[in-house]
Amino acid sequence: MDFSKIDLSKFQHSMPIQIRFVDIDLAGHVNNATLLSYFETERVAFFNELIGKTNNWKQRGLVIARTEIDYVKSIYLDDKIKVYSRISHLGTKSFKVENVLMKEENGIEVLASIASFVIVCIDAEKNITIEIPQEWKDKMKV
Repeated sequence: MDFSKIDLSKFQHSMPIQIRFVDIDLAGHVNNATLLSYFETERVAFFNELIGKTNNWKQRGLVIARTEIDYVKSIYLDDKIKVYSRISHLGTKSFKVENVLMKEENGIEVLASIASFVIVCIDAEKNITIEIPQEWKDKMKV
């Protein structure tokens, strides 16, 4: 994959992430599984801003159907990192969220990890897939 083509201006939301000591493994870097939590933290903030906080997630919810991550650079305790999010594809019942995790090196953001998530809309009470609500689609720029 050609990571040089990443254009951060196409990402709709971002937030800095605080690295905690508990995130570090015996090798001295952030454990690869912890990056899923970083992406989730950003995704929740992105959805709260995009969809709003009024959605009843116990009725109309989301499930992750697919996750793909490329680890490019190690992240260490004192690194300054930021996660960016964008919706890159809208389907009928699912959509794709892309995240990039950038770390600061010599005052410049460099790619540390890139991930994509296929997310499916569900009726959580009936446990069935549903179409993406139109009011969500209206706010999801692709």
